[in-house]
Amino acid sequence: MSKTRNVYLIPYVFWIILFVAAPILLIVYYSFFNIEGDFSFENYQKFFTPVYMKMTISSFWYAFLITAFSLLIAYPAAYILTKTKHKQLWLLLIILPSWINLLLKAYAFIGIFGTYGAANAFLEAVGIGTKQILFTDFSFIFVSVYIFIPFMILPIYNALEEMNPSLISASRDLGASAWTTFKKVIFPLTLDGVKSGCQAVFIPALSLFMLTRLIAGNRVITLGTAIEQHFLVTMDWGMGSTIAVFLIIIMVVIMVITGSRKRGL
Repeated sequence: MSKTRNVYLIPYVFWIILFVAAPILLIVYYSFFNIEGDFSFENYQKFFTPVYMKMTISSFWYAFLITAFSLLIAYPAAYILTKTKHKQLWLLLIILPSWINLLLKAYAFIGIFGTYGAANAFLEAVGIGTKQILFTDFSFIFVSVYIFIPFMILPIYNALEEMNPSLISASRDLGASAWTTFKKVIFPLTLDGVKSGCQAVFIPALSLFMLTRLIAGNRVITLGTAIEQHFLVTMDWGMGSTIAVFLIIIMVVIMVITGSRKRGL
């Protein structure tokens, strides 16, 4: 049995080495070369300058806002979803937008938030007048939340579905209010789903770059934007790789912190 199991592991190990380990090692390798192609620690020194530290803080701030708003919307939505009929159909409708190409969704929102788009047409109809919606922090966060919210809803929905409903009944029988039941029973039991959802949103939100250009008009600068600029514009692959190395380290730390730990029996 052990020999058969080892044979089955070969494709998995090959995949990990070729598409995970090798690209990371290549990024680490390039990070030690400056723009002239000389071996140097210059890129790592440059990363800790105020410019890149400010960019890192900005990335964390916007990723936090996107994750927080996604959670505030997703948790009630997931809870309501577990109580509705035809929940599988509603779940499919939530998942469907994630199948659409990100670039297409971005251009769709450019049309909606533009000067002559549907959003401004509505504001005109209610008497508020035309506003600058596109190329603002609001439009960037709104579109980002729209894109990531299915990935927050799914793990929370699964956690709510797996929860034993008799525990809620017991809490109410013992005289607990709806808020106390949620705080002491429902939320703690679905915390693993919340953590998984936060991982699925926060980590990719740290490295956003397309939306910062198309929706925010480069008003929002993140680590993902900096990586894109260094690889495609300045051609400083060393600095771009250095930022990517720190981004990978940050992602691993977040996964460790928010990772689920098995409780002892």
